[in-house]
Amino acid sequence: MYRQLIKPFFFSFTAEKAHHLAMHLLRLFLYIPGVKAWFRLKRNHAALPVTSMGIDFPNPVGLAAGFDKDASYLDQLYYLGFGYVEVGTVTPRPQPGNDRPRLFRLPEDHALINRMGFNNSGVDAMVAQLRKYRGPLIIGGNIGKNKDTPNEEAVNDYLICFEKLYPYVHYFVVNVSSPNTPGLRELQDREPLSRILSRLQAANEAQPKQKPILLKIAPDLSDEQLKDVVRIVQDCRLAGIIATNTTISREGLNTSEDTVRALGAGGLSGAPVKQRAQEVASRIVHQAAGKLTVIGVGGIETGTDALERLHTGCDLIQIYTGFIYQGPLIVFQIIKALQAANYGVKTKSAGQ
Repeated sequence: MYRQLIKPFFFSFTAEKAHHLAMHLLRLFLYIPGVKAWFRLKRNHAALPVTSMGIDFPNPVGLAAGFDKDASYLDQLYYLGFGYVEVGTVTPRPQPGNDRPRLFRLPEDHALINRMGFNNSGVDAMVAQLRKYRGPLIIGGNIGKNKDTPNEEAVNDYLICFEKLYPYVHYFVVNVSSPNTPGLRELQDREPLSRILSRLQAANEAQPKQKPILLKIAPDLSDEQLKDVVRIVQDCRLAGIIATNTTISREGLNTSEDTVRALGAGGLSGAPVKQRAQEVASRIVHQAAGKLTVIGVGGIETGTDALERLHTGCDLIQIYTGFIYQGPLIVFQIIKALQAANYGVKTKSAGQ
């Protein structure tokens, strides 16, 4: 039904408008008597508990950052079965992001190109949303810097977001890998990355109870850069790495070169990223030798995709673009496949 009726309807709108319309309609749909009870039953059947970073997740399938930038849809996303949701990327001050249009579908490739530019309502608005939320959803906070903050002062933006979100999220993700904020990926270099991560972890260790901090990396890093990143994350005593963000590559697309060129710059996500994301995750798992939590994201659409990423050694996975192309029941479909495969999810302690 989704592919035949619902998806064509939403794909008749621009991608960004369809996103907001879909979540608004889902909110209304949940008011229909019996609908929430039906989704709760599906959640119960989709139980596949995993403990990672000292957090008990009801299942290993999360929603990647970028979908719920302001923590506006937590209740709806809970009923869709997600084991956890990563909100953001959030910045200290509100910012509009890049000019529209800035989100594009590539249906032939089951992919998206986005150059959103960290559009969000600011960390104070997110805190207000999280204060209102009373549900059981595991929430991660993906934090970034404002576009007009110089890279030399970026650490202050990350610290502001960390301090304000600390009481309301279960873990943090440091985003220095989006291709849509000018100069941001320069923060993945050894010196600035070490400075940001060490300052954040020091602030974390000053809290009464530490919360896991992970680093989200780009798939476009070289093997040498990946080795550096793993060493830095370990030296700074972070909990783990999310592999990967979107790519600036346009290799191997079925969509015509002219069409892709006309869409312009932005990060590519979805099926074309799957192979590279899998390779990066595998390299990190191997190098970390079980001492870091690794969350796999990029091109995961099916139960088979999920199994492949988990068998690589990832502790958890995230989806985003697959959610757009496969529809609102994707989490239940993936969990059903994992259960059928008798997949046993590993358990890791906090900080490992």
